[in-house]
Order: sequence, then structure tokens, then C-alpha cells
Amino acid sequence: MLREVTATRYITPLRAGGSVPGVVEADDLGTYVVKFTGSAQGRKALVAEVIVGELARALGLRFPELVLVHFDPAVAEHEPHQEVQDLLRVSAGINLGMDYLPGAKDFTPETARTFPVDPLEAGKVIWLDALTVNVDRTVHSSNLMVWPTFGIAPPRLWLIDHGAALVFHHRWDASAPEKAYDFRNHALGGYAPDTRAADAELAPKVTEELLREVTAAVPDAWLAEEPGFATPDEAREAYVRYLLARVKASADWLPRDFPSREQLAAEDADRATKTQQGRPNWLKRVPDLHGKPAAEQDWSVHLG
Repeated sequence: MLREVTATRYITPLRAGGSVPGVVEADDLGTYVVKFTGSAQGRKALVAEVIVGELARALGLRFPELVLVHFDPAVAEHEPHQEVQDLLRVSAGINLGMDYLPGAKDFTPETARTFPVDPLEAGKVIWLDALTVNVDRTVHSSNLMVWPTFGIAPPRLWLIDHGAALVFHHRWDASAPEKAYDFRNHALGGYAPDTRAADAELAPKVTEELLREVTAAVPDAWLAEEPGFATPDEAREAYVRYLLARVKASADWLPRDFPSREQLAAEDADRATKTQQGRPNWLKRVPDLHGKPAAEQDWSVHLG
């Protein structure tokens, strides 16, 4: 089960992501990035954060500790922005905190040119994302951090932000467990990821017992209103059964072929050219921010 802490000081909102998480201090003297139950993404995003994050940790991938944060909006009365205040007021009670990694840097394409990632480690991250249908770890938004440990050990890759995973729980009846997804643009696709070795190592570890453990960490209140299920335990059972069926079907969805960084950059450039050619003459001098080549994109990682 996740530890519980109480927020004692609200430090600042993080506006990079749509959920507007906040950095808070808690009564255990820890600092956490908190995602709030009142955010636009809703409680399903928090359910995904817990299940995928705890599964990642159980499989040996680096992921910051998650805690349940008791939050009283009164600790953030000094926050000047009305929209943030509105979010905090509707988020009183239990929210989700992720241990803040001081000094961590976004994993960007610039980082990728010099930062080594072992093919097996890359394969394990991609395997986890494919299993949990995490569509938000791409070259455009990696949701990965590089955390130096200040001389104790070399910088390591850390996973963050799994709120967009488990897309099947938005439409339980419309997603087959064996369905494959396009992971060509995965953030680690350029590291020759060994997904076959990752599958051989990780698939046997994703047991029914493990899935019951990670789903048990989700608070009842976040599952109580799940459509189609009478109780939180019934909803947990659905997650266990779906993920168990999916891991058994890994041969059908295992990502195997990844384009190189150069190929992705060429595809982006070609897409930008076609977009520009399709514009009326009066628009051709307006920069197309969505179709910029990969090397020119703003690759800031969204914590929210």
C-alpha cells in the first residue's frame, strides 16, 4: 500500500501540463509533485499513475515513490491565480504525490545524443509502455527524467507521468487485449531497444498476484464511480484480468521495428513540407509550429 502524508506547504503550480500539478511539502519533510483529483483529466489518470508506476517499480524500472497526500486547500491560500485556486478547492482530501527529484533534467532529443541507454533498458521501458498502452512517451514528450545523484552514482533514467496509460479503461468494451499500437515514435526507439529480451525477462514477472498487489494500492474512492462496476474490487478485478490477458498476448503486440532518429527527422521534415504546400499563399509565410522538423521542436517534458 502507498504511504500517506499530509501537505503542510504549497510551493508552486507546474503549468507545463494540462493537469496543473503542484509542488508541496509534507509532514514527513518530503517534497512531492502532487496531481489533484479535481484536474481535468479526472481520477482515471490517477488510477493509471498508481497501477503503472507501481508495476514499473515491481519490474525493476526506476520510478519515484508514490504517496497518498492529504490536502487541505487552506495551505495554498497564498496562491494568486484563480484557476489554480479553483482546482485546489475541489481537490480537498486524498490526492496523489510523486517524490520530487531535485536537480533532475528532462530527457530531450539533445540529451539523447549524449546520454547512454542500454538496449535492454530501452526495451524494458518500451515493453512496459506497450503492455499498459502508454501513448505518452514519445520523442515529442518523453516523460523521462535524467537524475544525477551528485557524485554517488552516474545519472540514471527515471520514468514519470503515466496518467495517459491504460487507455482501455476509457472504453472497456472497445479494446482487445491483443491489440497492437504504434510505438514507432517512442522516446527510446533510437537506442536499438531489445524488446524481445525484455519480453522474455518481464512477462513471467507480471503475475496475477503482482497485478492484485498494484491494483490494491488504488484508493477505493478513485474506483467507486467507475461505470459498469458495482464495487471498487470489481473494478480492480477488471484491471487484473485485462492486463493478465494482455501480457499473455505479448507476441501479438510486442513492438519490434523502430525508425532511426534520422528517419524520424526526415519524416517530420517531409510532413512539414507537405503541410506548407497545402497552405494558401497568404499563409505560407506563417511558421507551422506543429510541423516543425524534429530538431527544431520544443521538447520540454510535461510533468502534468
